[in-house]
Amino acid sequence: MTQNKTVSIEEIRANFPALTRVYNGFPVAYFDGPGGTQVSRVVVERMTDYLFNHNANTHWAYPTSNETDAILAYSRQAMADFLNASADEIAFGQNMTSLTFHLARALGRNFTSDDEIIVTELDHHANVDTWRSLEIERGVKIRVVPMDLESGTLEFAELENLLNRQTRLLAIGAASNAIGTISDVRRACRLAKENGTISFVDAVHYAAHNLIDVQDFGCDFLSCSAYKFYGPHIGVLYGRKELLEKIDFPKLKPAPDYAPERAETGTQSHESIAGAGACVDFLASLSTGETRREKLQNTFTAFHSRKKDLFKNLWKGLSEISGVTIYGQNPDSPRTPTIAFTVKDFPAQSVSEKLAERGVFTSHGDFYASTVVEKFGLQSQGLVRAGIACYTTGEEVERLVEGVQNCCGRKR
Repeated sequence: MTQNKTVSIEEIRANFPALTRVYNGFPVAYFDGPGGTQVSRVVVERMTDYLFNHNANTHWAYPTSNETDAILAYSRQAMADFLNASADEIAFGQNMTSLTFHLARALGRNFTSDDEIIVTELDHHANVDTWRSLEIERGVKIRVVPMDLESGTLEFAELENLLNRQTRLLAIGAASNAIGTISDVRRACRLAKENGTISFVDAVHYAAHNLIDVQDFGCDFLSCSAYKFYGPHIGVLYGRKELLEKIDFPKLKPAPDYAPERAETGTQSHESIAGAGACVDFLASLSTGETRREKLQNTFTAFHSRKKDLFKNLWKGLSEISGVTIYGQNPDSPRTPTIAFTVKDFPAQSVSEKLAERGVFTSHGDFYASTVVEKFGLQSQGLVRAGIACYTTGEEVERLVEGVQNCCGRKR
């Protein structure tokens, strides 16, 4: 393995034109990454190049069609390297939700009212309601792994109790997009495999912060979205090839019947697929290494160290402000650098509006993880969410803390 060299924060930030934006006289600090990161220049250039110079449909005998085929194949391989999979195990789609609905309908064709699916209280509803749809369509029974309110983690003992001979699928998130909890998906997938149950992992929030290894996870399926890790709005589905080849996917008769294209529907957003490959290349370019996968490993190792330091400062700063309540595990627990909090007597939207006036952009509400917010009794107030991205600086963290302090008043 070569000695790793990663680029500086200044070099990273130079790749993002959005970071030059000024609002109300303040340089914008983007803490909305958990809802979608900013896009690097190389991604947009790759997408533009495709549309200007290679735009065509696939599998025809002329140059731009052949070029399109090659570009899509390249991006499948790039995403395979990102997930430690094979290129023929990577399907693209409009977004993670659409891909998961599609997979649910396909698997559901063989499910009956005697079958059960396990979901969790901690997950984004794209990984809950997609599977709950089979309650109506196939009469499948849905079982739910509860969230421990105090720790913000899943009750794994209950997962073991719920698994039985009727359990056909376990759907679990790798990390909570609301409060940042990282769940032990390796353990979950192992339990599912031992039970003869299919495992599906939602890694949309996880993917921006930890390099995914589907072989290590031991999952049958995994989904993520490129726009959460500096790419375009497109969803990605990993599926074990033997499953992709035998599942009865809803498809048009003339459409390809081989993996992974049999899991895709219609003409894809070719420019977005090109951009997805570009965002993997961008992340790999931030470090050295012998292979793209090794470069990615080095990049994410460097990201983790720097983000953790920033997140500890953010957690400490917010926790010292009177009236602020932070939800989820502490910075030394298995979690992403995503903080969810409330400010006493202020709706989350109001807090975000006040922060935006100072050029600090945060998310507010339930982030489609509405069960988590309901468990905390915050349906009316909502949560304020701020995420550390690869381009976040210490000065931006200080501005966020100062902004919340101005909303709230003095320190504790």
